[in-house]
Amino acid sequence: MKTISYSDGIVKILDQTILPHKIQYITCQNYEEVAKCIEVMNIRGAPAIGVAAGFGLALAAYHTTKENVDEFKKEIISAANRLRKTRPTAVNLFWAIERILNILNQPGTLRELKEKIIKEALLIAKEDYKINQAIGQHGATLIKNNFNILTHCNAGELATSGEYGTALAVIKVAAEQGKKIHVFADETRPRLQGARLTAFELQQNNIPVTVITDNMAGWVFSQGKIDCVIVGADRILKTGHVTNKIGTYSVAILAKYHDIPFYVAAPKSTFDLKTNYKDVVIEERDKREVTHIGNFQITPTNVPVINPAFDITPPELVTAIITEKGIIYPPYEENIIKIINK
Repeated sequence: MKTISYSDGIVKILDQTILPHKIQYITCQNYEEVAKCIEVMNIRGAPAIGVAAGFGLALAAYHTTKENVDEFKKEIISAANRLRKTRPTAVNLFWAIERILNILNQPGTLRELKEKIIKEALLIAKEDYKINQAIGQHGATLIKNNFNILTHCNAGELATSGEYGTALAVIKVAAEQGKKIHVFADETRPRLQGARLTAFELQQNNIPVTVITDNMAGWVFSQGKIDCVIVGADRILKTGHVTNKIGTYSVAILAKYHDIPFYVAAPKSTFDLKTNYKDVVIEERDKREVTHIGNFQITPTNVPVINPAFDITPPELVTAIITEKGIIYPPYEENIIKIINK
């Protein structure tokens, strides 16, 4: 499976809203179509939507009808502003957009700038694969034979552009090394990414997986069935605060109480060294995601609902952060800077 790809002015996105029942690709020919795919979560996962944003700008460049550099730059900036509005929490999206926009500060003809933008977008996707593989290799050193691992949401190849992912890269590389592993996948309400996507992905990789509902995690911990927790991240602050799928904070508390290691796996592009904890924007999604499962309503009509897509886990609950440059241990404010600058 290829989560997303670009070729000759066309982006193809694997529609994750209909997995695991059907494998179907959406064809996008302009950045607005890519933006909508990000918004409705046809594609999701912090690294993947970063790649998607880059490809969206590549489409804007490829299909431009502008005839001078200044007008072209305005068009690319407009496309970037549209893509910025799709999802506010995952920092990889903004990182990829800024990386593309930096090209507009370089000298060159309109044709040269177009080619540079497309080349940079493709490079972001190519780098993602190598980064994820490196995350897996570093993280696998923490995994012992016969480990039972709990994960929350989906941080595998479906959340990136490559075949490894971030949190699942650790699991996949450990399995490649011959270690016997069993995974407990939280279903991850309300979008069920764990039940639908993580279970599907691990099954495809012949890695044993058991799906549990989110409210079963405490019981599973209490029975001594978990050796470690590995999750991904959508934004990591310089303080070590980890923003990830709603429910991650609860899992981290359970892990701390039961003295189980809680690991976060993420690339350097997920780190945000500028934003303060209180200023992180938590995306509030459509209430229908909570009130309905598919088209079936499960709550009384007009009952109040909140639907934050993410929560923030404080650094004192995080055992270590696994990156492509190595493993970061506390104190995070000091050691994150060392790894980022490595």
